Amino acid sequence: MTDTADIRVLHLVTAEEIFFRQQIETLERKGVDCTVLVVPGAEQIDGDMAARRGVREYLQFFPMVRRELRRGEYDLIHANYGLTAPYAVTQFRLPVVLTLWGSDVVGVDGLVTKAFAWRADAVTVRSEEMRELLGRADAHIVPSGVDLERFRPVDRVVARERVGWDPDGTHVLFPYAPDYERKNYPLARRVVDRIEAELGEAVQLQTISGVPHEEVPYYVNAADALLLTSRHEGSPNTVKEAMACDVPVVSTGVGDVRERLTGVEPGGVGESEEELAALVLEVLKSEGRSNGREVVREVSWDRIGERLVDIYREVL
Repeated sequence: MTDTADIRVLHLVTAEEIFFRQQIETLERKGVDCTVLVVPGAEQIDGDMAARRGVREYLQFFPMVRRELRRGEYDLIHANYGLTAPYAVTQFRLPVVLTLWGSDVVGVDGLVTKAFAWRADAVTVRSEEMRELLGRADAHIVPSGVDLERFRPVDRVVARERVGWDPDGTHVLFPYAPDYERKNYPLARRVVDRIEAELGEAVQLQTISGVPHEEVPYYVNAADALLLTSRHEGSPNTVKEAMACDVPVVSTGVGDVRERLTGVEPGGVGESEEELAALVLEVLKSEGRSNGREVVREVSWDRIGERLVDIYREVL
């Protein structure tokens, strides 16, 4: 068995999302030597990892990867997001671990992923739903982790003062920009409109974008509930972050949300506008916190890092 301190990994990624950087930091704390290569032009537009990039940028990535493989001494390649799979599996010297994030198993990205994923020595997905969509029964289910030190309960009054929200208002947080299409803001808007009609009082549907990550916990803690209305997800970090803050979560049944919210109260999963509104109303009437932090400990970054290291050892 290879000692952790001796594992040298070349990570390929489309964009350095916050959770990806946290993954690298976790692996490095566990003694894994990590080098990261990013596809050129990795400017993010409202979470769209492929924004403003085309065939040209992805073609430029091939020689970058080959040069790095000639220059460095690596034990394995970890391809992060399905569009990086071709660069990893078309070299035949090193074993390959492929991690899929969610949107890379559907649409055009999904076609690329499925064409190359079978060549990887190990594949990780965020949820059972993703494993079924990929069609690879041996894929490991490894959700992205949550930072329990940063995301923790904060007094709601203190949090609202920090973010500038009405301290006496009712606030439901949609934790994305309204124009992030995949997150389905129009459904969240209809849900909150329905709740306002039921309660006969104002309910603020708050959104966040462009907020420094260190400030996000205050926005989460300032909310009475977090509402996720996405059309599809892998393992949405916002759900786990709200759980870590003991903030109730109401969500559509995407990705691994049902599994994550099992045993968490109040909150839950709804499939229709009516079901979502009823769940949010239940949360607002409870006027309390959830028990999410206790439940979400099983997917702390420390535990997820241990699972990734175990997979590295398996393929080596």
